[in-house]
Amino acid sequence: MPVSPATALPVESLVGPPAPVRGGSLSRRQGRVGWLFILPSMTGFLVFTLVPLIAGLGIAFTDWNVVSGLSGINLVGLDNFRGLLTDPMFWSSAGRTLFYAGLAVPGTMVGGLLLGLALNLDVPGRAVLRAVFFLPHIVTSIAIGMIWLLLLNPQNGVVNNALRTLGITEPPSWLVSESWSLPSLILIAIWSGVGYCAVIYLAGIQSLPQELYEAAMLDGAGVWRRFRTITWPSLMPTTTFLGVTLVISQSQGFGLINFLTAGGPGTSTTTLSYYMYQEGFQYYRFGYAAAIGVMSFLGVIVVSALLWRYQKGRGLYT
Repeated sequence: MPVSPATALPVESLVGPPAPVRGGSLSRRQGRVGWLFILPSMTGFLVFTLVPLIAGLGIAFTDWNVVSGLSGINLVGLDNFRGLLTDPMFWSSAGRTLFYAGLAVPGTMVGGLLLGLALNLDVPGRAVLRAVFFLPHIVTSIAIGMIWLLLLNPQNGVVNNALRTLGITEPPSWLVSESWSLPSLILIAIWSGVGYCAVIYLAGIQSLPQELYEAAMLDGAGVWRRFRTITWPSLMPTTTFLGVTLVISQSQGFGLINFLTAGGPGTSTTTLSYYMYQEGFQYYRFGYAAAIGVMSFLGVIVVSALLWRYQKGRGLYT
């Protein structure tokens, strides 16, 4: 006799209850494996970044000189920050830092953009050229300093010899002149960073949709119009990334300054990073040096926020 739908047995009674779902335990195992993979990176971040950052913030409220050990830590509250407000050396160093980063950052970005556009052209050996221009970014600051010491030697340097050949009888003294030392460091910073910016810009240029350029060319747009309406707005996120990272690196640059000029002649190249080094490791005023570091950190945050604010709504896809 046929069985009606109303009297049919449920499927569960014929095949038994469904097997338990083990997705939860699988996802937990995958989560543990993921944490194991990122554990070395997280450990390095905690040990070498987060802990020193918190410790430096705490030291800024003390007058610790390190020599006296942990027992010599004395809390002084905001005294270090009050001292900075009336310290002329701090303000002059901050001004030199703004001048240094304010010229080096845009100079590096403009040079990197132009070089990236050039390397995007179909020129022979462009793969080799990309590697050559990127090379200064991975070379140590000591090697870069040695090269530029030879190039900018006031007596027998290549640059001054070339200037004398052009008829300039008294070329600049470059790194040994109070007037030319900081511009020389800016020139070196631009030279060493332009290849990095070019590679980043080149990656952004090659990811742009070619359909937009084809449509613009059909509408009769020239090279400058295509760059202004398509290329530059599309590269705005890349420009913001480079601006923020370069502001951080250039405002905290120390290696080249220490090797080439040691903050001199006089105090002509004493930026905030070098002034902080002097206060901490030459005069053992680690609390005061930490306060300088906190103020520099806050300044970088403000500049980065302004850059981020500026780019909002100006990109092609925002």
